[in-house]
Amino acid sequence: MAIATLACLTLGQVWAADSTWLTDLPKAQAQAKTEKKLVLLNFTGSDWCPWCWKLRDEIFKTPEFEAYAKKNLVLVEVDFPRKKEISAEQKKANKELSTKYKIEGYPTVVVLASTGETAGTLGYMKGGPSGFIAKLDGFKK
Repeated sequence: MAIATLACLTLGQVWAADSTWLTDLPKAQAQAKTEKKLVLLNFTGSDWCPWCWKLRDEIFKTPEFEAYAKKNLVLVEVDFPRKKEISAEQKKANKELSTKYKIEGYPTVVVLASTGETAGTLGYMKGGPSGFIAKLDGFKK
């Protein structure tokens, strides 16, 4: 069991190194406004949710998505882990965001325009990054 936990934590660290995922929405919104990008909020259970892992592995960790994200998105992880520790301040901020955006399950992706308005929502989609990216392109104004 300890080996499985260690493997999950290690995979989480590898994922975090692949792309720049922020945890501070106000900072992300300021960056998005300056760079004229969308904000992608990924509501996830990073250490327990199989559909979240599929979204991460089949879409977020692909070179195609990472290249798209670099040019078009500011990425924010809103995590609700069961084993991994996050600060009380981060837990509170994540809970407030979950309430604000009426999150009912994981994974849920909320896309915000650079102005802060909700542009749309997504979840896990089969077929890799192409369809997901096409949906994101549809949210641009």
